[in-house]
Amino acid sequence: MAGGNERSMKALKEVWRRAENSLCADCGKPDPDWASSTLGVFICLSCSGIHRNIPSISKVKSLKMDHWDDAQVQFLAKHGNAVTKATYEAHIPIYYYQPTYNDCQVLREQWIRAKYERKEFTKPGKQLPYSDGVKEGILWKRGRDNGQFLPRKFFLSEREGCLKYFTKQDAKEPKINVKIDVINATFQPVKIGNPNGLQITYLKDNKTRNIFVYHESGKEVVDWFNAIRSVQFHYLKVAFPIASDNEIKNRLTRNFLKEGYMEKTGPKQREAFKKRWFTLDHRRLMYFKDPLDAFAKGEVFVGSRENGYSVQKGLPSGTQGNFSWHYGLTIVTPDREYLFTCETETDQLDWIAAFTSVINQAMTPQEYAIEAYFKFKS
Repeated sequence: MAGGNERSMKALKEVWRRAENSLCADCGKPDPDWASSTLGVFICLSCSGIHRNIPSISKVKSLKMDHWDDAQVQFLAKHGNAVTKATYEAHIPIYYYQPTYNDCQVLREQWIRAKYERKEFTKPGKQLPYSDGVKEGILWKRGRDNGQFLPRKFFLSEREGCLKYFTKQDAKEPKINVKIDVINATFQPVKIGNPNGLQITYLKDNKTRNIFVYHESGKEVVDWFNAIRSVQFHYLKVAFPIASDNEIKNRLTRNFLKEGYMEKTGPKQREAFKKRWFTLDHRRLMYFKDPLDAFAKGEVFVGSRENGYSVQKGLPSGTQGNFSWHYGLTIVTPDREYLFTCETETDQLDWIAAFTSVINQAMTPQEYAIEAYFKFKS
């Protein structure tokens, strides 16, 4: 009996060590130490918890702590991540967002359920709830002034190239009508205080406007997210006919590079530092009095190093403004310096790393136009 167990464990480790099984099949996290004995995939602890919630589809076991019999090991050897992905991920639309281990629970759960439970990607040309160019339904939207979440009718149209919402079900005119190419959507469960919280951001007169929504159903809110990406993708295919699918995919919705509190002072650098919520959306650094504000109190353009932008650790000597946080950083632009302080050294280093990643990238022609707008405005 002991020999059989040793043989099974040795065979299990050999399958486990295959290169294809070195990353979680669902989120890409390195060194997965769980597996599904019914699907044949190697997964991380976090994704195993999601699998456990769909027991009719997936039975999960620890590769380190649980016993695996010969038949189960042979099943894993026959399948594994590569074979299983070839079946369940055979026909993923190019615009569909495939989450990583850094993404929130609702995105990862609906990705796993879409693959294994609903089998959305196993057959070519399958009609999906986010793929027909039109979506209409109710989302709970946060009021700009009172902060209450109220049901609002949203309408997304590929033909019209826009997203609208209406304050009443029978309203003839929308409250907003936003062109699809200026929209971004990113999940914000912590900030919004709801596991299905979605932040929709768009540009209005070159200013950023935030809308915060959620839906009780995780599937519905993720369908909305991918519907926005689908409409954007087809709109950009027409607008940029020579661009490759991957180039267009990279221009769809994006996560913010970093968010969090810092203190800032004014342009004279003698004013008291004030605590603000900052969002770095690629080259736009926006700051808000409250994380759920609809409009930013101000924005800073972060250009490239070759155009005179840099980030420096600490504050200039002789800085006079009063500040309660002591981990400073300075954004240097061709026109002025922006001074910030962080609560901890970790925050300081994380912000510096985020700014550095942006500054080290060459600017596109579109970004030169945005920079020109910021200079004109100032």
